Amino acid sequence: MPTDPHAISGNRLCLDFVNLGFVSGDPSEHAVFWDEFIDFLALKQIVSEERSRHIRAIVETEPQTAASLLEHAERLGKSLRLIFDASLRNHPCKTQWAEPINRILRVTEGHDELQLKGESWRLSFVSREEGLEWLLAAIARSGAELISDRSMQNLKQCANPDCRILFCDDSRTRRRRWCSMALCGNRSKVAAFARRNHQEVLEKARAHHA
Repeated sequence: MPTDPHAISGNRLCLDFVNLGFVSGDPSEHAVFWDEFIDFLALKQIVSEERSRHIRAIVETEPQTAASLLEHAERLGKSLRLIFDASLRNHPCKTQWAEPINRILRVTEGHDELQLKGESWRLSFVSREEGLEWLLAAIARSGAELISDRSMQNLKQCANPDCRILFCDDSRTRRRRWCSMALCGNRSKVAAFARRNHQEVLEKARAHHA
């Protein structure tokens, strides 16, 4: 099981967010810690490093606000995971699963705005609301776009049966199998080599005693 969320890529913001809960917590729950969540927001440039330091401190200055935001984040993660898992297994989805996603989309009304970062432009979401739930807007939107887009057919789960990391296969051949070749991919190769080597030893032993 991968232990570093930065070592893998789901190729979509929403998938990277969902995967957070399955690299550090119980695989049956979306267990994201406050610092881990803020690190993720900064890594994905949803907030600046300076803003992330201010938001991180809220857990001490406004613990109820932090707890509420993390609760919304966990509900969003569970909602996305339920829909993604159902899609992978060709199971029907339930309408209520989308409610945490739609709630964030409703609360965080806003607009896209071009911003110059260094020498390059990037399209950023600017929220109309001042509450902290706007921090989840980009994630909810990414999930909604993936769920409603044809690229949903490229959604996959790592081929390692012990790994629940999701990714969108954007490769040209659509043959990506692993969350990361450096992690589960190499582990699979090592295990396959060990199995072949063990089989060769058995066959030689049988031939010797024949």
